[in-house]
This record gives sequence, C-alpha cells and structure tokens, in this order.
Amino acid sequence: MRCDGSPDPSVQQEINTFINLWCEDPEVQIKPILKECALALRLLEELEGMLKDQPEPADALRYQETLLSIQTLIQSKLDHSTEEILKWANAHSDIETGNMQTVVQDDIITLCLWANLNKNPRFKGFQFEEVGLGFELPKQLAVSDVAVRILHTHYDHLSHLANLKSQNPNRMSLGLGTREELLLEGATPGDSTPTPMDPVIDSYEGQVVDLQQYTPLGGVFYCDVFRLPPQSQQLNGWEMRELLDTGLQPFPYPTEQTQIQGSASMKLEDSGVLTSPPVGVTVTLPDSVLFLEDPQVARWDPEGQHWKTDCISETSYDQAERKISFKMDSFYAFTLLQDSYANMPFQSWELRPLGQDSALLTITAALTEVSITIKGSKCMLQSDQERGLNHILGQWMSPSGLQKAMVSAGVNIFVNQYSDKYVSVNAKDPLIEHAVYEQMALLSSAFAFSWSQWNTQCGHERLVLQVCEHLDPVPVREDSWCVYLLGARRSQRLRIKEHSEAFSPELDPGSEFHSTFLHMLRDGMSPAGQERRSHHLFVDAVHRLLRATRPLTYS
Repeated sequence: MRCDGSPDPSVQQEINTFINLWCEDPEVQIKPILKECALALRLLEELEGMLKDQPEPADALRYQETLLSIQTLIQSKLDHSTEEILKWANAHSDIETGNMQTVVQDDIITLCLWANLNKNPRFKGFQFEEVGLGFELPKQLAVSDVAVRILHTHYDHLSHLANLKSQNPNRMSLGLGTREELLLEGATPGDSTPTPMDPVIDSYEGQVVDLQQYTPLGGVFYCDVFRLPPQSQQLNGWEMRELLDTGLQPFPYPTEQTQIQGSASMKLEDSGVLTSPPVGVTVTLPDSVLFLEDPQVARWDPEGQHWKTDCISETSYDQAERKISFKMDSFYAFTLLQDSYANMPFQSWELRPLGQDSALLTITAALTEVSITIKGSKCMLQSDQERGLNHILGQWMSPSGLQKAMVSAGVNIFVNQYSDKYVSVNAKDPLIEHAVYEQMALLSSAFAFSWSQWNTQCGHERLVLQVCEHLDPVPVREDSWCVYLLGARRSQRLRIKEHSEAFSPELDPGSEFHSTFLHMLRDGMSPAGQERRSHHLFVDAVHRLLRATRPLTYS
C-alpha cells in the first residue's frame, strides 16, 4: 500500500485486495460510501492513464478487467446506500407532501431520492430545486409503492462499453450483415486477428449514437424506479419491519400490456392495447459544461451496449434557464450529447510569442474563440466565455491534461484520425504538414505564425501561411506579415500579401528558395531573435498543441 493507504493499481495483488475488502465491507451509509467511491474513482483514473500508455496486451487486458470490476462495484455500493435510505423513508417523510425526498452529493456524485409514501393520485412530479433535477410520473406510478432515484455521476462509465464493442467486433455482435461481419473479422480466410472496425456505426436499427461524431457531456444521469422496501410499523410500543434479502428491486415499468375495453386514465392504441404513459424528466445543465448548441438526449441501451436516441420524445430546451425537458417511455440512464465537431472548421488561427519559452495560440473556431497560453511545458486556457469553463480557466496543465479538460467541458478544438469524416477539411500532404508544425514549434519563441486565405488555393502538396519575426509580447501589426509557400523540397517567401487580389506563387524580390522552412526563417533572423533558443519542453508543448489542432488543415 502507498503511504496514504491506497493501493497501487498496477500491482495486481494490491488492487485485488482492495476490491475484495471493499466488496465485503458492510458499510451502507451514504456519506462513507461517497468517500470510498472518490478513492475508487482516483484508482480508475490511474488505470485509464496506464491503458493510454499502450502496455503489453496481457497487462492491458488485466487493467481493463480491473477497471470494469471497480466500476461495477461503485454502482453496487451506491445501490446498497440507496436501499438503506429507502428502508427508513417513513421516518424522514416531509410534513407538507407526506413523501420522502432527499439529496446527497459531493463533487462527483449527486443522489436524488423520492419515496412515494402518500400515494396521492393527483401527484404529478417533484423538483429537486437545489440540484436542478426533476421528474414527472404517470398516474399508475403515483399510486404505487415506488421510489424514484436520479443519480447524476460526473463521470461516464457507460460510453467506454460502446467503444469496447466497436473495437472488438468478434467478441460482441454488432448486428451487421454477413459481408460487413466478414470484413470486420479479417480480409483473408483463416485470419483470426481481430481488425478494429471503422468507428462510424451504420446501425441496422438506426438511432444508435456514433461516439466519434457526438460527445457525451456532463456525465451520466441514471433515472430509476424501485419497489419501495417495507417500512417499519408501530405495534404496542414495538417497531416492526419486514426484512428482505432481495436487495434493491426495480419496479417494472412500463407494465406488461394487456387487452382492455377502455379506460379514462390510460391512453389506448387503435388495437385496444393499454400503453403506459411516458415519464417526464427535467435537467438543468451542469455548470462544468459549455454547450455550444442545443444539447441532444440519448438513453443507454443495456442490451445493445450503446447510446440510442429512440424512446425519447417532447424534448424542449430553455436556453436562458439552461434547462432541458423531455419524456421517456421508461426509466433509463441518459446523457446529453454535443456534436464533437460543432466548432470546426476553424475560421482563423494565430501563434505568436509572448517572450522566451512563452507563446499564445489563438483559434477562432466556428462558434467560439479560444486562446491557450503556453509557458514552458504547461498550458493555460483563456476565454471570454466563463460559464461552463470556470473550473479550468486560468489553470496550468500539461497539453494532454488541458485537451482532456477542454473536451470534457464541451470546447473541442482537437482532431483525431477520424475527424475528416465529419469536417470539411483543406486536405494537405500529412508529411509536409507535420514537418511544418515541428519547425513552427522550434521557432515559436521568436516568430509569429498565422492563417492565410491562400492556403486553400495552393494545392494538396503545398502550404501557405503568414509569418513574421515578433519579439514583443503585443499583437502583431497587420503590415508586418509576410506570406510563405512551403513544399516538400523547397520553401519561399511570396510577393503577394494576404489581401492581394489573386494568388500567385511568384517569389518575393530579394528572397531565395530554401530547402526547409526552418533554414529560410533562421537566415533572416535578427541578432535578438537568434538569441531566443527555446527549451525543448516548451518546443514539445507547442508541437503537441499544433499536432492536436492541425490548424493548417482544419482552417
């Protein structure tokens, strides 16, 4: 064990001992359980980091199995705590409503519970005002021994199950046709090596969320209805309670459809089949997330192991109040979605020095403007948009840490190998493009670089951008920029300016061809600029951000 008593998740014996001891721990009170869940979630973050380091296949499988075990145990512990609270519901009933309602939360988990003790047929719903969550119930549930739980977790332990399914089609059926299944299993007969599938899911059912196109934001909301456990009864001075060993029992809804002649309170289909009215839900958007567009709602399909947009109706969004309301035909776990590429393509970008080993990358994206200060090996986000970003604005992080935080907050300006399937890009030769990013990073303490409109008119194998030496931490003057044309074998400064009438590859008088962009700029550097030799950690941070955003292609 470590000095703080927590196990090392990379040591199998330690993590197994932790899981077994926690599993056997009889503690069911919600406050201690939330503290234990916080420790378990930190261990999960470590496991996820270890998986990203691409360990040996055997270790990767072990880490993945451990991760799933801890996630399952967290949910089990929260269920035990929920059951314990509900057992004592009548002792904590509200005087005004006659029902029990309570909210317990920490920084990561919010547990909202409502117990139907009054069984008022006129009951419509309840709002947990302090956390911005609410529900509406149909009449048959309003008169039943039920409890409703809305469990909001700021983490998402469901989406990775859908990703696992898409990455291992041999293990989990995707319901694709014969030809597609054969393509996923290998091109050649007898090839047993699984081939990762294209992440774009062309679902045979439809309404399956493509997690390469959409990002779940704000965590997961588990909306459940349970059978209310037996409550205590007072008899001759004794308190009596029926004890059950069944655990927390889901209440079946919708109930099994039956044939009836008519009903005043139920909706009937044309065939005379009784249908169960939908369940209403209201959610105030989490403060830790910025939605650039109206959020979409998806519910978790536990059988298919993916997010789907079916079974959800009457969605409405109040932008001023940041509240979304909708109805579901049953109780599901649901999440809020945003198009991962809503902010793309970029309108413009600029990278300019702020001093030795310091620079500012500004990207004017489709819907927002984002500025990232790089200083040494760390990065810091700046934005005029504070709502949803307060928890990361002004925080120094590693490039990868900042990227993860921004994507989780809904500000995605980062691309991956699948992004060009969803974004109209200015395609360039990737070898030339990435070579330019390397050279930009090396010179980013002394030179400013910027977007050029001519980059779209120079062809696939060449790049155009604006450059100037810039040694003061102030904005670049418009007349300081020069236009450069870069290719695989030579780089040159052009005669045209950014606001010229037409593109021309004509060489600027007095300049020469160079074999690389780096040598061309260094040949013309001032003595003060030559003294700015960037530290390798700063160069690496700038390079990582440029590679992650790819502004030369996605602008």
